[in-house]
Amino acid sequence: MLESIIWILLMGFFVGQIARRLKAPALVGMVLVGILLGPQVADLISPEVLGAANSLRTIAVMVILMKAGLGLDREKLAQQKTVALRLGFLPATCEAIAIAIAAIWLLKFDFATGLLLGCIISAESPAVIVPGMLRLKSLGWGVKKGIPDAILTGSALSDVLLLLVFSLLLAFLSQSAATGIILPGGITLSPLQLLPFQIILQIVFGVLLGWLTAQILVSLLAKQDWTQNAVQDSLVAAVFALLLVVLAEKMPIFSGYLAVMATGFFLIEFDAPLARRLRGGFDSLWVIAEIILFVLLGASIQLHILGDTLVVGLLILAIGTLIGRSIGWYLSTLGSNWTTKERLFLLPGNSAKATVQAAIGAIPLAQGIAGGETILAIAALSILVTAPLGAWAIPTFAPKLLERGEVDPTKVASLLQSSSANARRIVLLAAVDTSPLATQVLTKAAELARRSDAEVIVFHVIRVEDPQGFEHLQTLAKQLLADIRYRFITTSGSVPEEIINAAQLYNVTEIIIGKRGHRPLEEVLVGSVSQSVLEMSQFPVLMVEHEQTALNLT
Repeated sequence: MLESIIWILLMGFFVGQIARRLKAPALVGMVLVGILLGPQVADLISPEVLGAANSLRTIAVMVILMKAGLGLDREKLAQQKTVALRLGFLPATCEAIAIAIAAIWLLKFDFATGLLLGCIISAESPAVIVPGMLRLKSLGWGVKKGIPDAILTGSALSDVLLLLVFSLLLAFLSQSAATGIILPGGITLSPLQLLPFQIILQIVFGVLLGWLTAQILVSLLAKQDWTQNAVQDSLVAAVFALLLVVLAEKMPIFSGYLAVMATGFFLIEFDAPLARRLRGGFDSLWVIAEIILFVLLGASIQLHILGDTLVVGLLILAIGTLIGRSIGWYLSTLGSNWTTKERLFLLPGNSAKATVQAAIGAIPLAQGIAGGETILAIAALSILVTAPLGAWAIPTFAPKLLERGEVDPTKVASLLQSSSANARRIVLLAAVDTSPLATQVLTKAAELARRSDAEVIVFHVIRVEDPQGFEHLQTLAKQLLADIRYRFITTSGSVPEEIINAAQLYNVTEIIIGKRGHRPLEEVLVGSVSQSVLEMSQFPVLMVEHEQTALNLT
């Protein structure tokens, strides 16, 4: 078993990097490694690891959905109104129906079996879509209209719908369907009639449990300080998220995956600094989870079945995507402010299949459903075709079809964000006055805090001539340090001396202060504050100049 894990991690990582250097998505290399190591070729993965593949895939999907929740932007979702909700239901529904009709025509399936195939194939892959959308957000593509956020939310909702319909059809085709429930008055509701209530129940309870879990995590990790660093924060959050998924399997009255995503979303609302730390931690977890997910996905592909269904399978995929899903995309964005190019982006950005297909593609065969082998083969084909294409197409077509907007650093993970286990507390003192230079000082403090997971003390010495100026500074700090843990402290007295006293009192790591450039003679006395602090301080001093440059001095 250990040898199998070594093969998976080492070969998955390096072949993924080779694929990336060849300008292909890393997951292409990882899937190929899975095929080579799996039972179809070299058979180097132990039966124990293959037996645990579903559980390992569940963990990986939990990680990526938590990343998705931590990357959502409530303001952008509100801006899109019903678009995200429609994206959660219409494209998947239209694609599933189109595939069902195509399966009746090409495979001679009955409608129920065709719709079962449609539910499997129509599910969108969080393992491909979530990293792609988060990457676009970090680069600014589509953020002005909240397009990545709408796609992320729609993908999660569509999987809830499809998994519910899949379980209902599976029970019906295996002749174990329930008779429904009898209401007072003798009214009987069939499983099909119950489906809308089940969907609403799963979504509502999923969101509520996500809200409750976020409250618990904020209490444990932020208010009660049970952890000492970002790694421990991420570990605790991951265990709670995994618990939601396990509970959903035991008590299927809520969507575990939606609850995980909701947890990340509410963490941003309840404690933005904690959410920022967790983004870095889950980014690190995804490095390992991604390899395991796609290598095991490749190992599960049945190569010997693909040959017989290759042409028919490709035709069914094309009909489902280019006809069914396109109709759904059109209806989802009807009446929105999306341009034609932005609507076209949904083809590369919202079509990838991988995770759900790997998880449920083999279930019909295992339960003896007629056509189960064909369903498994087409599910595997959808992974091989759409996952690499989606991973390549999202970053390729985004610059061509989407508008680039300003990135909000409080809503994305910094590429330089540290997830180190170093427990040393880093405190930055940002000394500000009421001049425009305060914006530059606070911006620089926020940038450094995100890199080092630091706390910021915004320090202001109230002047007699401007006793109310700190109110503007409070608003500015709240805006620029939205995802940073900070304190706003005011005092009165000699400015340089008070800054040095505060630095000593709070044992700061560094002082950040503004330094004006060329000034009239009457401003020289005010400008001498930075020079006085530099001469008196025993702490490192970062001087932010008016021309957007900074000098590190001690």
